[in-house]
Amino acid sequence: MEIITKSSQQTQNLGEKIGLDLKPGTIIALSGDLGSGKTTFLKGLAKGLGIKKRIVSPTFVFVKQYFVGKINFYHADLYRIENPKDTQGLGLKELFEDPNGITAVEWAEKFPEVFPEETIKMNFTYLNDKERKIVINNYNSK
Repeated sequence: MEIITKSSQQTQNLGEKIGLDLKPGTIIALSGDLGSGKTTFLKGLAKGLGIKKRIVSPTFVFVKQYFVGKINFYHADLYRIENPKDTQGLGLKELFEDPNGITAVEWAEKFPEVFPEETIKMNFTYLNDKERKIVINNYNSK
């Protein structure tokens, strides 16, 4: 599926819509250059999950965890990770296996081999100051 959003608000709205649809155990791998809309999308996704806290990229802490009801939302960022072995230290495998978890990972293109086959893959492309192209694979909405 390919979607063009024409504003950051539309990118957030798409995230919110998808967030409303997700089930525990979902893993989302987000790829794309700086400024392509990954974090903006995740702000909306978190809102769709019911998370009220401010969402920012965990570039320096690598993983942030948010709780909403019985769901654990994990937001990871691989931007500063240099070696696939370093992903083990982040506990990604454990996050992926959390039956109550929804995990979203920015900069997933750096280490595609760490993601299970059923991962929803999203690629964000900066088109211009307002527009983003978002390609989504492995996602079936209700």
